Amino acid sequence: MRNATCPGHVTRLLPLIAAFLLVASHAALATPCQFESQGEGRVAAIVDARSVRLDDGREVRLTGIETTSTTKQALTSLLVGRDVILRGTDDTPDRYGRQGALLFIGEGETSVQAVLLAQGDARVSAEITDKDCAAALMAAEAVARRQKKGNWADPSAIKNAESPDDILAGIGRFMVVEGKVLSVRQAGAMTYLNFGRNWTRGFAVTISKRAQAAFESAGMALKSLESRRIRVRGWVEGSTGPRIDVRLVGQVELLGANEPTGVRP
Repeated sequence: MRNATCPGHVTRLLPLIAAFLLVASHAALATPCQFESQGEGRVAAIVDARSVRLDDGREVRLTGIETTSTTKQALTSLLVGRDVILRGTDDTPDRYGRQGALLFIGEGETSVQAVLLAQGDARVSAEITDKDCAAALMAAEAVARRQKKGNWADPSAIKNAESPDDILAGIGRFMVVEGKVLSVRQAGAMTYLNFGRNWTRGFAVTISKRAQAAFESAGMALKSLESRRIRVRGWVEGSTGPRIDVRLVGQVELLGANEPTGVRP
């Protein structure tokens, strides 16, 4: 009898092992986002980097992600002519008449959003409030960040909080910023996470009193963020100093003291 561990036998098993690991990794990202079906259809066209049109005329907005320069091309490759299932918790159209949903190709278990994130062709928007689904999408993005895929191959994809001018240059855009919170200050109904000593010109995160309860429920007291390294994502605003207004807990991630920039385990 031949030894099962002989080189030839192991070589023949490698494709099977690789396939098993790929399926397992997709499964790990898949099951948490299996919401109720909101319908199905065939993708007739890609409207823009965020939206697709089905063959029955409906427009669908992909929830849970923000786009990059490669999102539309990736969507075209993935979806044109494919049958999809729409899943979500609310099928109310937005002001443009688009139905927001997570998309699944056929009976697949991994959302199109997770695939885009794992390829580095999108970024997590943090709008998905379901804890398990949000974590799965963030895990998909982390895969691409670690491997510097797609958008994350660009060293400037994650902004340094100590360089406010670089952040301010992207005013009106969605950005991901990392840095150390130097101070936490409350002024009226607003809490400020300050990343610079010059409060008027440095980068800061603003969190309204209304949003603070969600952070406390998640075990993240805002005052405890002082001297901690965090990653924050959102739309940049401001005039003299850049700001990101945080409304959802998922916009803020705690980083380990020795964690390399742009990587989260």
